[in-house]
Amino acid sequence: MKASASALSAAADVRRAKSRDAWTRRMPVLVALVLLAAWQVLAQQGMVSRIFLPAPSRIFTFLGQSLVKGDLLPAIGATLSRMIVGFVIGAIPALLLGWAMGRARGVRMFFDPVIAALHPVPKIAIFPLLMLVFGIGEGSKVVAIAISTFFPIVINTYTGTRQINPVYFEVARNYGADRWKTLRRVVFPGSLPTALAGIRIALNTSFVIAIAVELLASRTGLGVMIWFAWQTLRVEQLYGTLFVTAVIGIALNAATAAMSRWLAPWAQPPRERAGARL
Repeated sequence: MKASASALSAAADVRRAKSRDAWTRRMPVLVALVLLAAWQVLAQQGMVSRIFLPAPSRIFTFLGQSLVKGDLLPAIGATLSRMIVGFVIGAIPALLLGWAMGRARGVRMFFDPVIAALHPVPKIAIFPLLMLVFGIGEGSKVVAIAISTFFPIVINTYTGTRQINPVYFEVARNYGADRWKTLRRVVFPGSLPTALAGIRIALNTSFVIAIAVELLASRTGLGVMIWFAWQTLRVEQLYGTLFVTAVIGIALNAATAAMSRWLAPWAQPPRERAGARL
């Protein structure tokens, strides 16, 4: 009887936890819907300026028309393609250098002051220099995105590697692990959660930089749509494009969070691990 009562109590706790989690996930959507409804009512009643704050219905009408005309999807594709190419070019050497800095004192002593000096430099500030070196085409934009991607990943990967408990390396040596096996069994999994945090930051930063370089020098992309909307005072297009960028940002964060849960489940909070098992 006691075991049965304990099982029923545990099942009830699980149901309550699922209900709380479901409500927590729905809350941001409900808040957004309430704010949009209030915004729509205020705009229709003329309580806010329709020039600077158009009704959400006008913004979504513009988005629908842009999809029908075929203007929006090519712009999204251009921005995301630049971002992905630049991100990959910047992320791969950043991961390799971060692991090398964490394990090799000579590499760390050489690159640490260089990274400390270059990281604070605004990447948009050096974009004109990149255009002089790589031209005004796609090369300079991709390099700017790659540079902005490089620093968060290399710093986080290096930090995660340095924070691994030395006991793990001693155990690996005692079991006769060579350098490659130590990297594969100790360094990679030990630094992965922090490296993934750097990847998450870098992915958002690369998206921001992609739009920024499009504002400065491009013929296609979401940044071009934002700039054109500002020049022509097409407020619905401006808000609509900003809404699309926000949705893409949310999707990028969700994708990186899912990747972190998949690649490093041991680094998740206990409650999230329990929820995943349920």
